[in-house]
Amino acid sequence: MDHLDHLESTSVYILREAYANFKNLCMLWSIGKDSTVMLWLARKAFLGHVPFPLVHIDTGYKIPEMIEYRDKLTREWGLNMIYGMNTDALKKKQTLPSGNVDHLSCCRTLKTEALKHTLSGRWPRHRYNHLKNKYEIDSNTDAFTGVIVGVRSDEEGSRSKERYFSARDRENQWDVADQPPEFWNHYKTDFAPGTHVRVHPLLDWTELNIWEYIQREKIPTVSLYYDQGDGKRYRSLGCDPCTHPIASTSKNVSEIVAEFKSGKLSNIAERSGRAQDKEDGGGLETLRREGYM
Repeated sequence: MDHLDHLESTSVYILREAYANFKNLCMLWSIGKDSTVMLWLARKAFLGHVPFPLVHIDTGYKIPEMIEYRDKLTREWGLNMIYGMNTDALKKKQTLPSGNVDHLSCCRTLKTEALKHTLSGRWPRHRYNHLKNKYEIDSNTDAFTGVIVGVRSDEEGSRSKERYFSARDRENQWDVADQPPEFWNHYKTDFAPGTHVRVHPLLDWTELNIWEYIQREKIPTVSLYYDQGDGKRYRSLGCDPCTHPIASTSKNVSEIVAEFKSGKLSNIAERSGRAQDKEDGGGLETLRREGYM
C-alpha cells in the first residue's frame, strides 16, 4: 500500500465512522479541490452514493465558474445538494464590496453566520430538485449536528490544532483547548447530547497529496485552478472580490504536481491570495473559533 492508498483508506474509514455514529450528518462542499476530493472519497466509501446532504455556503460573491461547476456535478452525480445564504445581509449591503464593512466582518456575516444558521435550520435552505432541475426552499429544517469538513492540518495554523472528530458547542463555537486525544487510531465518537461535531477526513493530507490524488483518480476540478493563457491561476478559491490568482503557467494537474515537486511554490503560502487571512494576521482562528469552517 503506497502513501496515497493509506490516506484514502484512513479517510474512507473516518467517513464510514461518521455515518455510523452521527444521525444528522452533512458534508460541507466549498467547491474547492480539497472538498471535491472529500466528495470523491465519500462516493468511494458508499459505493458511488453519498448518503448525506452536501451543504454549500453561497456568499453571493463566489466566482461564477465555481457555481457552474457545483451545479454541473450536482446534476451529473445525482447529489443531495443544499445551499445557504445570508440574504438579509446582502439586501442591507452589509458587505465588503458594498464598502460598508471590513474583510473579517464580511466573512463573519456571509460565511460564519450563514453557516451556523444553515446548519441549525433557522434560516431557509435551498435544495436542488433533480426533477425540476432547479433549487427550491427545503422543507426539512432539522439541525445538522455532525458536519464533515475538508480541513487539512498543513493548510493554515489553526487547522493544525484540529482532531479527526472535533467537538463544538450548541452554537458551533470551538474551544481549541478542549479536544479529545486521538492515539493509535482510536477516535472519540461518543459526545454529550447537543454537541456539534466537525469531522475531518483529510486532516493528514498535504496540498501535494491532494493534487497527486486528483491526478491518479482523474477527479474533475474547477478550471480556475489552471492557467488559461495569461500566466496566472488560482491556488485557493473564495469570493471573487477577495481572492486573487498566483503567477503560474501550470495548465493541467500534471503540471501542478510537477510545480510542487520542483519547489517553485515552497515560499508561497497556499492561502496567500485570500484577503481575509492577511487581515486576520495570517490565520483563520478568529473566525473558526466562532464557528467558521
